[in-house]
Amino acid sequence: MRYPPAAAAWYANGMETIELVVDGFADQVPVGTSLAQLIERHRAQHKDLVVELDGRFVYPGEYATTFPPPGARVEFIHPAFGG
Repeated sequence: MRYPPAAAAWYANGMETIELVVDGFADQVPVGTSLAQLIERHRAQHKDLVVELDGRFVYPGEYATTFPPPGARVEFIHPAFGG
């Protein structure tokens, strides 16, 4: 989900923000936002979710302790399984 600028300002609640590129779109988030919070914000929760930060795989156990720096590229990948 993408938020218009007014909604992004509301989300930040007056906090200092940084810009990230999430799934190819610019997004303003509060400084100190973890990948876990970003996943929740974008409603990307899925048991098979794969997350890339600047082209590198991030282990699910590290989502809560990984904080993307300003300008980082975050990709949420939802693998399709089946046959």
